Amino acid sequence: MSPSMQITGRDAMTSISTKTEVLIEALPYIQRYEGKTFVIKYGGAAMIDDGLKESFAQDVSLLKKIGIKIAIVHGGGKEVTDIACKLGLETRFINGQRYTEEAMMRVVQMVLAGKTNKDIVARINQHDGEAAGLCGIDADLLRVEKTTDNGTDLGLVGEVTSVNTTFLNLLLHNGTMPVIAPIGVDKSWSAHNINADLAAASVAAALKAEKLVFLSDVEGVLVNGALVHSLKKEDARRLIEEGVVVNGMVPKIRSAFDALDAGVQKVHMIDGRVKHSLLLEIFTDEGVGTELLRSYIPHPAEALQ
Repeated sequence: MSPSMQITGRDAMTSISTKTEVLIEALPYIQRYEGKTFVIKYGGAAMIDDGLKESFAQDVSLLKKIGIKIAIVHGGGKEVTDIACKLGLETRFINGQRYTEEAMMRVVQMVLAGKTNKDIVARINQHDGEAAGLCGIDADLLRVEKTTDNGTDLGLVGEVTSVNTTFLNLLLHNGTMPVIAPIGVDKSWSAHNINADLAAASVAAALKAEKLVFLSDVEGVLVNGALVHSLKKEDARRLIEEGVVVNGMVPKIRSAFDALDAGVQKVHMIDGRVKHSLLLEIFTDEGVGTELLRSYIPHPAEALQ
């Protein structure tokens, strides 16, 4: 046998061995989570880059096929801004929240409940994920009350007050993956824009989900540039108060608190810019992001340090 054939053979065996180790590591997690509900907030670069869109669709379809019930709440603010600009509408933000007057609300509905939502659904269904696109108006899924930013008017922006879990559970129990655009209605049936992070947390809390996963454009929670693998509520709150955690991570963590208080077992903050980060976080001991817990449990990655 030639040396090149021997090297090829060794490489093949190494590859097989590596794949076997991955499966062995993943198996306990697959068994543990079968029949459980995960809510995933899908946003950031993972919604823009074609390769990341594809890996996300593959990941959620695989999770469903192994028996995990998946509900997705998506963002899409960049597309809303792009279309609004083309239509000549001014985009205004107040502390990171989009000011949504009636004309902008029509764009939000057109983009999020229309093109963005259906693009996500189509890509998932290419992988036999059996997804169905919705917004919070459908089946009175997300009922809201108008909210403000510390008293500053935000226009038609709402905070979720109730979730139609009967309808969601009907879909989930029948093998359908709901993909939800963050738009709800108030008691007058007026459509309101909802922060997607807060909408995802509300859905996870209402469903008593096993996990709430945020895909965003950061690795997770960082302290002095280093990724924190596990964080209990008290420590996360302290990091916010001390100004260590700032900007867009703050509302994510606060919404995570609400979900944990409502019975969600774990909340994960992971980097959507990494292909298959969803599977890596859920099915490997070390994970790739930050998990938030009601009380501290040592993370396997920390035991290695």
